[in-house]
Amino acid sequence: MRVYSEQKELTKVVCNCCGKNLLVDNGFLKEECIHVEHDFGFFGTKDGLSHKFDLCEDCYRKLVGDFEIPVEEWERKELL
Repeated sequence: MRVYSEQKELTKVVCNCCGKNLLVDNGFLKEECIHVEHDFGFFGTKDGLSHKFDLCEDCYRKLVGDFEIPVEEWERKELL
């Protein structure tokens, strides 16, 4: 979950799964997290809905650890 100030500055990032605060006071993340935004299309139970959430690295690792087919993974040569 991301919280913004009236000036549209990011003030808080909380893991939607465990509730851990991921943002330090100066606006930087304490640790890596994943941010998901998804718009559901047609032919499902969530037609026309949008969802967004944040997961800390530990909760992400637990989530993908249960996948029947592992996530694709590759090493990046440049980090921006």
